[in-house]
Amino acid sequence: MVKRLATSSHDPLGIIDSACKNQSVMIAYSMVLSLIYPDRINDYWMSSSNSDSTQIIEHIVLFKVKPAADPDAVNAMITNINGLASLDPVLHISAGPVSRSRSSSLSFTHLLHSRYRSKADLSSYSDHPTHLSVVGNYVKPVVDDVMAVDWVAEDFSGPIRPPAGSALRLTVLKLKEDAGEGGKNEVLKVLRGIKEKFPSIEQLTVGENFSPGRNKGFSICSIGVFKGIKELEELESESERANEEKDKVREFLDEVLVLDFAGPASVQPANL
Repeated sequence: MVKRLATSSHDPLGIIDSACKNQSVMIAYSMVLSLIYPDRINDYWMSSSNSDSTQIIEHIVLFKVKPAADPDAVNAMITNINGLASLDPVLHISAGPVSRSRSSSLSFTHLLHSRYRSKADLSSYSDHPTHLSVVGNYVKPVVDDVMAVDWVAEDFSGPIRPPAGSALRLTVLKLKEDAGEGGKNEVLKVLRGIKEKFPSIEQLTVGENFSPGRNKGFSICSIGVFKGIKELEELESESERANEEKDKVREFLDEVLVLDFAGPASVQPANL
């Protein structure tokens, strides 16, 4: 017997509960939902796919496009990277131009942000022939420099895919050699507490890079998701409070890289 639940925006028919959330029922239910509420199907899948998750793997790749690169070739790179969303291990992927960059020594023009259930899924994506083909045929011919970081987002909550129209801020930090374990932990603590101090941040993940090969010495990473560009820009008006937080960890930092970029233009259903 299926118990009827109170309706919600993610379950507007109110006919599904934990007793019947198996794969076949979810697929059948999504078919009905897509016919009756086509505008809500993406929200349903994002909600249900995230409900049992406690962590997400964040994967960031930064690109510096060659100054003389053909704009059509750059657009082809972005289009083909975004097309990797069809690969099974990928929960979310979005690539596009950087809207604002702040760094004393690095200059990146484009950014890829993707999410995975596990390190194994990230590895499967990295080794996938389609991914390797895109890198070889579309990325390498137009890119001068690359940097990549990966981290585990513990206690993850909210949509796996940033909502369409959102804005994101990536912050990566390089610690001083003498910062030590205490300094690293203090930096992580301050970063994780930022969301409570700045309510315009809809979602925040923070972690330590676990892939040292292409990180250029940067080890602490975070992504803040904002409702839109307006909300991200409004954060600049709170610079005094932001500087107070920076002052708490400035002694441990060697370099800071901050990049702003737009979220996905549209949201695709989650891969199961």
